[in-house]
Amino acid sequence: MKAYERLLKYVVVRTPSCDGEEEHPSSQCQFDLARLLEKEMQELGLTDICLDEHCYLYGKLPATPGCEDKTSIGFIAHMDTVSDYCDHEIVPVITENYDGRDLPLGDSGLTLSTDIFKHLPGLAGRTLITSDGTTILGADDKAGIAEILTLIERLQTENIPHGPISVAFTPDEEIGTGASGFNVEQFGAKYGYTLDGDTEGEIQYENFNACKARFDIQGFSVHPGSSKDTMINACLVAMEINSLLPGMETPRGTEDYEGFFHLTDMSGDCAKAQLNYIVRDHDKNFFEARKNTLRLIEKNLNAKWGEGTVTLTITEQYKNMAEIIDGCMHLIDNAKKAAEAAGIEPQVIPIRGGTDGCQLSFKGLPCPNLGTGGHAYHGPYEHITVEGMDKSVDMIVELVKIYAEM
Repeated sequence: MKAYERLLKYVVVRTPSCDGEEEHPSSQCQFDLARLLEKEMQELGLTDICLDEHCYLYGKLPATPGCEDKTSIGFIAHMDTVSDYCDHEIVPVITENYDGRDLPLGDSGLTLSTDIFKHLPGLAGRTLITSDGTTILGADDKAGIAEILTLIERLQTENIPHGPISVAFTPDEEIGTGASGFNVEQFGAKYGYTLDGDTEGEIQYENFNACKARFDIQGFSVHPGSSKDTMINACLVAMEINSLLPGMETPRGTEDYEGFFHLTDMSGDCAKAQLNYIVRDHDKNFFEARKNTLRLIEKNLNAKWGEGTVTLTITEQYKNMAEIIDGCMHLIDNAKKAAEAAGIEPQVIPIRGGTDGCQLSFKGLPCPNLGTGGHAYHGPYEHITVEGMDKSVDMIVELVKIYAEM
């Protein structure tokens, strides 16, 4: 089975994770896909298959004869999707021999525009997969799942020698908790790769340091007609907080290794308000400086408006895995060799985000990230090509061959 055929089967199973839920997984619908994958793994002959109560799915492909002592590697992808644009049936749309021009997305009124997505002309001649424009597609990260299981099938049908191979599919990656219940010992590999990137040939091991920041603002609400020198409008204090952050250091104004403050949501009235941010930076020292900026805002506004007016809560999320991968750069060097062997130009670029591999690297499983052939994730413009998926599979097949020699 081709990787894209698996993708089409998986994306119609909606699996949005749910931020703010204390249960793990955060949504029971993720088990629907996990059980489908569990059955497929059994049919592919994987061993040690285990779907645990928290929706982590593990399996192994034993080494071929003579390769039992070769380096064990594993491949990981996540089953959940974002919850945005995922509230009704997902309808994948296939456009064969795409012409590289603007493409209307069904009857949604949305258009995949070459003015916005500059890479589209380079996809001309390929078979493009999108949604109908009313939902996400779900290639993030069901494309990774499809490519991993296609790898397993090819290793067996083509009798490719390989060392011990581990496979795992995780829940709740999109809400930052995908690695929290991951059992590294059960996974059983010395090294791992997540397949959770964009363009085929992407190789990523430098990611953001990341945290969440919440400002709770306690106002003082009295009748506006008699509020001279008494009212503290929580919404205005919230606006003041945001105005004290550097205006260009937002996702829209930054790229590559540049960090940012991102206001994700806000709520409130005169009496109470709340601001929620995510804070990101590749550089550890710059990241600490960003957190200190937030703490200084809290301190100064409490001095201005009264102690207890502003309460800041910082929640750490993940760290830059580069400090771990730097000690085992063969993971990157071999991925580059694998890309070249598959006829792909390797692209070693920083992740402007994070993956399960970020946290797993600090749990003892060095785990860089590879591209899957997709683009424009987390929204209705998400798209991927059949050819990009095939190339991504070719790359990880070549990667397995390399480690079968180590």
